[in-house]
Amino acid sequence: MKLPRRRFLRLAAGVAALPAMSRIAWAQAYPTRPVRIIVGFPPGGPNDITARLIGQTLSERFGQPLIVENRPGASSNIGTEAVVRAPPDGYTLLMINPPNAINATLYGNLKFNFIRDIAPVASIARVPLVMEVNPSVPAKTVPEFIAYAKANPGKINMASAGTGTSANVAGELFKMMAGVDMVHVPYKGSTPALTDLLGGQVQVMFDSMLSSVEYIRAGKLRALAVTTAARSEALPDVPTVGDFLPGYEASQWSGVGVPRNTPTETIDKLNREINATLADSKMKSRLADLGAAVLPSSPADFGKFIANET
Repeated sequence: MKLPRRRFLRLAAGVAALPAMSRIAWAQAYPTRPVRIIVGFPPGGPNDITARLIGQTLSERFGQPLIVENRPGASSNIGTEAVVRAPPDGYTLLMINPPNAINATLYGNLKFNFIRDIAPVASIARVPLVMEVNPSVPAKTVPEFIAYAKANPGKINMASAGTGTSANVAGELFKMMAGVDMVHVPYKGSTPALTDLLGGQVQVMFDSMLSSVEYIRAGKLRALAVTTAARSEALPDVPTVGDFLPGYEASQWSGVGVPRNTPTETIDKLNREINATLADSKMKSRLADLGAAVLPSSPADFGKFIANET
C-alpha cells in the first residue's frame, strides 16, 4: 500500500518525536517511587544534617519519600562509589562535599573518576568551619592557643572527620601557617570526632558550623574563630582565623550529584526542585541559623565549581 507523501512525512515525524516525548513524559512523572540520598559519612554530621533538611522538603514537593542512607568510610569514597555504580535513573543521589574534590588528589587508586562519573545536579550551601576547643583547654583566643600549642609540641590532639576532609585540610593549613605541631586524629565522621572532643579525649577541631554551633551556644565547646574571610552571622562575636593569621581562609560546601548518563530531563527537574527548596524562606532561615548560606546554581555552574575546587 502506498501512502500519500504528506501523510508519510507526518507519520515519520511522529515516530522521530517519540523518544523525546517519552523522555519528557518520564521527567514529568519522576519520581514515582522513593529516592535515596547517599551520604558518605555517619549520621549527625554536616552532610547528614544538610541531606535530611533538603530531603524532607523535597519529599513534600515530590510526594515520594527521600531516604537518607549513610555509607561512611574512606573519607566518603565508599558512598561515592555506591552512587557511581547505581543505575542512572535519578533514584540514587549523592551528597557532594569537599572530600570529593580533595580525594581526587589524595587517593591514587580510586575505582572511579569523580568528575567523569558523577553528573552535577545543584549546589546547596556554603558554611564556615569553626576552630573549637574543649573547655578544659586554657586558651581563650587564637593567639593564646598558638602560644599554648608551641609550649606543648606534639601534645595537642586535633580531631577531624577523616583524612582528606575539610576539617583535616583546614587544620593542616592552620598548623602550617601558625607553625605549631599537633597530632591529627582522624575519625570516620564528624559525629564520633565531636563525641571525643566533648569528652576531652581530643583538644581541638576545625568542624563545620552545621554540626557544632549548638554545642558552642550551649557552652559545651569554646569557639576560638571561624575559618571564613568574614565573621559568621550565626556566631557574630567570634573572630576569624584570618584576623590573626592573615590570608587564612577555608569553608565547606555541599551539593547533589547523580550517576553519569542520568537523563538530562531528570537532572533538570531535580535542579529546579532543589533551587525552589533553597528559595523557601523557612529553609533559608534554618540554614542561616546553623551558619550556612544557600548556594543555588545550574548543573553546569555546579560542574564548573567542582572542577575549580578539584
